[in-house]
Amino acid sequence: MFLAVDSSLGTSVAVVSSDGQILSESSSDDTRGHAENIGALLQDALSSAGITPAEITHVVMGVGPGPFTGLRVGMAAAEAFAHSRSLPLFPLVSHDAEALGAGDVVIVTDARRGEVAYSVYQGESDFRRVLGPALARPENLEHELGEHNSLPRIQVEAISAGKLGQVAHAYLTAGVSPESRAPRYLRAPDVTVAP
Repeated sequence: MFLAVDSSLGTSVAVVSSDGQILSESSSDDTRGHAENIGALLQDALSSAGITPAEITHVVMGVGPGPFTGLRVGMAAAEAFAHSRSLPLFPLVSHDAEALGAGDVVIVTDARRGEVAYSVYQGESDFRRVLGPALARPENLEHELGEHNSLPRIQVEAISAGKLGQVAHAYLTAGVSPESRAPRYLRAPDVTVAP
């Protein structure tokens, strides 16, 4: 049983069964209320699935791309849940959720500040990311995509934690290793330590 958490855009929490079925998903589109929403969404996802925390066997964590504060809230919640129950943590690039079953495609999300984040995927059930995640200004995206520019683009407004859990299930079944636990911010922090 997988508990999946992503806060790269809004906040989404889902429970995915051991055979890859989405049992419940609770989400908020609020891009500034991650901390306020995460606890209630976790509780709601577990309750809606009719399970207790003890039945979770894996925790799936979306690592972005996303803005610093929002992304860290979901990652911290996933890490805390996994640590508290001594469960394996499975980090995944958030864009992977929306590429599941989409074929050869470019996933695009709003990165704010006049930029978009994008990732290029090939394949369907056994898809793989061949480029990204990376940042570009919308007017430069065609150039940045290069040979992949002819692929269809999916503009994503919200990441599904349920789909992220399904990707983790597929990866574990196929023996694919998880991503690094490092968040994918894609841009330098606004604040730096003075020299």
